[in-house]
Amino acid sequence: MPTERALQLAEDARLDLVKIVPKAQPPVCKIMDYDKHRFEQAKREKEMRKNQKTITLKEVQLSATIEENDIQVKAKNAVKFLKAGDKVKVTIRFRGRQITHSEIGYKVMKEFAERISDVAVIERMPNLEGRHMIMILVPRQDKPVKAEKESQPQQQQA
Repeated sequence: MPTERALQLAEDARLDLVKIVPKAQPPVCKIMDYDKHRFEQAKREKEMRKNQKTITLKEVQLSATIEENDIQVKAKNAVKFLKAGDKVKVTIRFRGRQITHSEIGYKVMKEFAERISDVAVIERMPNLEGRHMIMILVPRQDKPVKAEKESQPQQQQA
């Protein structure tokens, strides 16, 4: 319909003429209360932000000479963080001459990852950055197996 007629209809209804698809030929318009539309859109965006889950990065610090009891405590804390949905950054800081035996730190990292492998997956393998060895773990995402459903014979009703 002509623009003038559309504007007249909107004015008669005391509403606004809003371009929905301005680049179309001819442009697509809608008669609506624009203030109400903006309010509802802001409300939807606010609701989406509220439901959004932010993933934080928690840190667990180990040492190359860590004892068994200490590694159990650190693993328990890491599992708690992972179950809350956070990523875990595992760090080993080498002091003095320990840096020459970085393979010990690598072994400690691997053992730590194996201890919590039921709840975590390694996102970034341990690597040496200066005097720090860093590894990042993320929560394991177990998805239900669909193969079991497909293997069951389907009964057809006659």
